[in-house]
Amino acid sequence: MSNPHETLKDVIKNSNNIVFFGGAGVSTESGIPDFRSEDGIYNMKYPHPPETILSRTFFMQNTSEFYQFYRDKMLHPNAMPNKAHFALVKLEQMGKLKAIVTQNVDGLHHKAGSVNVLELHGSRGRYYCMKCKKTYGMDIVLESDDIPHCTCGGMIRPDVVLFEEALNQDVITRSIRAIAEAETLIVGGTSLNVYPAAGMIQHYNGNMLILINKSETSYDAMANLIIREPIGETLDTAIEGL
Repeated sequence: MSNPHETLKDVIKNSNNIVFFGGAGVSTESGIPDFRSEDGIYNMKYPHPPETILSRTFFMQNTSEFYQFYRDKMLHPNAMPNKAHFALVKLEQMGKLKAIVTQNVDGLHHKAGSVNVLELHGSRGRYYCMKCKKTYGMDIVLESDDIPHCTCGGMIRPDVVLFEEALNQDVITRSIRAIAEAETLIVGGTSLNVYPAAGMIQHYNGNMLILINKSETSYDAMANLIIREPIGETLDTAIEGL
């Protein structure tokens, strides 16, 4: 049986239209906890379930409590990109990787230097006033003791998709197009349980679906290659010598 790492290297070497679809597992190696693993945010104990706190209703009705949780558990201003992020930067610079479609809101792909990043759930690096739409960076939240407010007096919110909110239609369209046109689709660090994002994989028309994830996914039966090892080391090894 061939070595899966060597197979991945050969696939990447011979592909010129790769799309990467990633989730929280891409950033755990940067010290950012995921949501659904044993040590993930959803398994921590809070007065309310994280899914409730991170909903639009809770944000509007309990804004102060929302921001307390958000600062404690969602902001990671000192997190740095890891081997996975930098491997994807190299593939993009080589002209092989055409797009990154990410469910993450940590902004680490941009921080690493990737250009064509489609953030399905927004970014916690961006904020805007709900009244005048003025935009802000993360500092507005870090420097505020409670609810951050705009110079106009309006309340500031994260530019992320909360529960009960729809994804950005333009980002959806561009993501589906990239996936549909991809020669090779690499899915990494995601259980593919979050919809509608996970459903985008169904638009892939190619014949080289690669899954890099420590646990099983609902798409395992469709995959041409499955690697159950840390994604950073896996991608770093795959691009070595290219």
